[in-house]
Amino acid sequence: MQRIQLTEDLSFSRIIHGLWRLSDWNMSNEEVLKLIEDCLEAGITTFDHADIYGNYTCEKKFGDALALKPELRKQMEIVTKCGIKLVSDNRPEHSIKSYDTSKEHILASVNKSLENFQTDYIDVLLIHRPDPYMDPVQVAEAFTQLKNEGKARYFGVSNFKRSQFKMLQSYLGFPLITNQIELSAYNLENFEDGTLDLCQEERIAPMAWSPLAGGSIFSADDERAKSLRDKLEKIALEIGAKGIDEVLYAWLISHPANIMPIVGSGKMSRIESAICSLDLTLTRDQWFDILQAAMGREVA
Repeated sequence: MQRIQLTEDLSFSRIIHGLWRLSDWNMSNEEVLKLIEDCLEAGITTFDHADIYGNYTCEKKFGDALALKPELRKQMEIVTKCGIKLVSDNRPEHSIKSYDTSKEHILASVNKSLENFQTDYIDVLLIHRPDPYMDPVQVAEAFTQLKNEGKARYFGVSNFKRSQFKMLQSYLGFPLITNQIELSAYNLENFEDGTLDLCQEERIAPMAWSPLAGGSIFSADDERAKSLRDKLEKIALEIGAKGIDEVLYAWLISHPANIMPIVGSGKMSRIESAICSLDLTLTRDQWFDILQAAMGREVA
């Protein structure tokens, strides 16, 4: 599988496996391990997590499965996120949903993630959401300490807009290496507001969450969704795709920003659809055909 080089000594698989819904898949540890092994065999080596996923349970479930075959850790890149605090029975000290990017919280979150994964390092740590109460000095101190201690190799952000990214980067002595953002043909916000432009300006490859628009593209009944589905089905026939999901992945992958889609499924058949999209080629006209169907109008 194609790989995207993020730094001199770190690359991600072009397709990333997302574990947001791991706790909903009702898998035993052995079944989770089999899914991990199947992904690795298919060339997917990058696994995306967050401390809050599954009401704070998904990291541990992944770690418990990985503990059955710990030698697999060296074959993968683990990404996780912190900074969101949810009201949860698993975090009884949280009294209100909020964001927390204090040094204390970041360090505690990473230590807990390391315990959950049963590993001694995270490949990439992301701040999950922009924090309106952020003290960038504390974030920089936390990142620097984690880097010096070897607990996190690299750092990035998630859902950050241009000004937020630039602000945090200005306090760090090393570069943020990715921004995980929502990108799909059905949700064009980050294409239109300069967020994707910033990734290209900074020469960082973005991770794309919800590349199939959370599945809404398959069921939404608004005119824009219907028009987009019709266009995707037409182009699927033209390029030999098995379904419109493959076309949606191919549309992102063909963009020159080196977008890395996150596939959040526990079914290998759906993961394989994303992998198949790597072999599809869209012409520039087809790419714009999809864009204009998504916009509901011609480009200006």
